[in-house]
Amino acid sequence: MSVRSTARTRQREAGIALLISIFILLLISVVAIALVVSSGTESALAGNYRSATGVYYAALSGLEEARGRLLSKNPDAFKTTDPTFLPASGSINMGDTYYLINPIGGEVITPWDLSSTYPDTQFAVEFGSSGFAAPTNPSKTALSVWNKSPLNALNLPGPLYKWVRINAVSEKSLRIDFDGNPNSTTPLYYDGAHFSNSPSAGPQVLELTALAVLPNGSQKLLQYLVAPNPIALPPFPAAITLLGNNVDYTGPNQTSWLVTGNDTIDLGSCTHGSNVWAIGYYNNVDTSKNNITASGAVATSPYKNNYTGQGGTIPNVGFIGPSIPPSLQKPSDLETLATGITQNADVVRDPSPAPPPGTLHTFTGSDLPTTMSPTNPLTIVVHGNLDLTGWHNTGYGLLLVTGTLNYDPDASWYGIVLLIGQGTMTGSHSCGGGNCRFVGAVFLAKTRDLSNNVFPDPNLPSAGGPGFTPPDARSYGSNIQFSTSMGGNGVFYSSCWIQAATPAGSAKILSFHEISQ
Repeated sequence: MSVRSTARTRQREAGIALLISIFILLLISVVAIALVVSSGTESALAGNYRSATGVYYAALSGLEEARGRLLSKNPDAFKTTDPTFLPASGSINMGDTYYLINPIGGEVITPWDLSSTYPDTQFAVEFGSSGFAAPTNPSKTALSVWNKSPLNALNLPGPLYKWVRINAVSEKSLRIDFDGNPNSTTPLYYDGAHFSNSPSAGPQVLELTALAVLPNGSQKLLQYLVAPNPIALPPFPAAITLLGNNVDYTGPNQTSWLVTGNDTIDLGSCTHGSNVWAIGYYNNVDTSKNNITASGAVATSPYKNNYTGQGGTIPNVGFIGPSIPPSLQKPSDLETLATGITQNADVVRDPSPAPPPGTLHTFTGSDLPTTMSPTNPLTIVVHGNLDLTGWHNTGYGLLLVTGTLNYDPDASWYGIVLLIGQGTMTGSHSCGGGNCRFVGAVFLAKTRDLSNNVFPDPNLPSAGGPGFTPPDARSYGSNIQFSTSMGGNGVFYSSCWIQAATPAGSAKILSFHEISQ
């Protein structure tokens, strides 16, 4: 009986191993399929991420190229490579569009043509309600640096952006309101902290919009709002500002020599501002000299009427201490200011080889660039002395000299002259022709001793302090020492020329965002 039962049991269990094997194979197949699907998904995700990242940085590279080329000191600045691309005035009208294009492989890129391969459809979305339904046609264009020598000869793939649009913006286009008139279509300007509709507030706000397209069809639109970031300069409370203790001024005894703080010289669309002092001094004057006293007198009695400015006092000499911010009352502060100007200068003249310690190399007018003009003011830094004897030319822009400036009245300068370092200006020649004048402002600060070492903080040098070498007060105070017989027409304050000569740093990014497509 038991034998028969065992046989029947074995018959019922026959084939169980096959079923288990099939189940295990099925389970392994499911796991394998899941792994394959997961791997494919991860590959697809990685590919999408790679494309998204690539097209993002391609568009960003376009924005950064355009932003960088707005900086005048950039070797590839639009001002240099494409001088007619942007308006010479620096101001863009609402509705006008300017395109930086990057054609690859000979493709034709015309963003203003809405039927083209890479149309600019975003412009109408942003500006249609302002009355600008389409970009200007044809728009001004400039080629990307990747399409210019020497980069175009490298046979290397550049960024894959197609175009960058540069245009003005308004409250209405940005859908913002800062003055109670959100529908204004007036171009916006930036004062360093706020938007404004007034051109006098600061530089114009520009919008940069970049389109990038990859070969796989991925697209990205990115946008910047930017504004030139002016370099921080000292205030100019006088036509001639003498900063420091025991300052000194000796002017020529000539009827033609005027120093005026009356702001009467306009420039283009700029309107002049308030009057300032003819000569302003900080802390105190050198009372051992007769030319400036603590009471504000100038020892040029036959010519005292030649010094005019705010308040109507004659001669017009005033204490400007309250006008100098605390951030510019120490030698290190002023040296930092000079460093910032140097970093953003168009031209820097450094002696080569370097002179021995304690000495300064002397540059001449021939070391100054010849490309300066009223429409192309430059920022020029001279690390050393500058002797303009025989330089029968006119300079435009900002001139920073760390040594002594020897002035030849045959030369003229329109803009800003800063003497930060030795803080000394001299002159003895007659005016042989030309305007023979400074127009703008002259600013002197003594921050270094006669060995060219920076005075220690916290204060600017004073009598008996570091650098004091009796009896010559000029060893520690900023000073102008013109011979009494020197010719020339003088120094004329002009806020318009100060504004024109103020250098701009890189275009500051005010906002950044991606645009949905």
